[in-house]
Amino acid sequence: MILVTGGSGYLATHLIAQLLRNGSEVRTTVRSPSRADDVRAAVRRGGADDSRLEIVTADLLSDDGWPAAVAGCAEIHHVASPIPATQPEDPDELIVPAREGTLRVLRAARDAGARRVVLTSSFAAVGYTPKPGAEFTEDDWTDPDTPGLAPYPRSKAIAERAAWDLMKDAGTELVTVNPTAIFGPALTAGQRSSTQLITMLLDGSMTVAPRARFGVVDVRDVADLHLRAMASKVAAGNRYLAVANGPTLSFLELAQILHRHLGVTTPTEEAEGPDLPRPIIHNDRARKDLDWHPRDPETTIVETAESLRTLGLL
Repeated sequence: MILVTGGSGYLATHLIAQLLRNGSEVRTTVRSPSRADDVRAAVRRGGADDSRLEIVTADLLSDDGWPAAVAGCAEIHHVASPIPATQPEDPDELIVPAREGTLRVLRAARDAGARRVVLTSSFAAVGYTPKPGAEFTEDDWTDPDTPGLAPYPRSKAIAERAAWDLMKDAGTELVTVNPTAIFGPALTAGQRSSTQLITMLLDGSMTVAPRARFGVVDVRDVADLHLRAMASKVAAGNRYLAVANGPTLSFLELAQILHRHLGVTTPTEEAEGPDLPRPIIHNDRARKDLDWHPRDPETTIVETAESLRTLGLL
């Protein structure tokens, strides 16, 4: 039995579907039993038979349910970690749940004698502290005390550091996957933070592209990286940046991709502001250690939009 936390999430539904298609028996957690039907529908939408899927209730903010959730699971994918639509005024609203929720799952996994946990962290824990040349590898860490750092990247850096500290001599191996901005086809009917951005670029609600530069990765490739990180002997104790090959992108470039492929009207101007560095984010470790081959980001962006149309979200 393999555990995937946060089963109703954008990434988790893809990961569960891939595991089921591979023939695995999967258990997943949801915060409320009312979400179970949506998870099963999403998994079936991903081409998987959900008869080998067990759904249990466990909340990251409570100890209840976690010993039962991890019982009998040698492999645990800890994916659950919501991205807020807006940054809270009190950073602890994000930091405390991110850190304590992660530690709660890892303690349960350690106490149950799990072989390995693959934790979804974020590029936010790697590259949100300015660096000359804006070039990042897994050796880089976001400093939580960086002036002006938003609560979300601060929470991710603190949570991942706490995870590594806890599991240093735990007996249960830890691997982290650190994705950049995740796009790709949605299996769930609800909007997620990244798919909302695509919707806004397409429906006219975003008339001017925000000035930003970021890495892109396909949700299916992040799920695949999770599976490879769980299976590989060399992965134990490593972090893996999940980002597509090629240069990082801007919102204006996303808009241009959508216009070029779909013929829709999208923003043609970028918000005023200073020139921003274009980060260079290396995925060499994942490609070399795990033979990981991410999709082209242009394909990812187009297929994101197409899936939103199929789900009736556009």
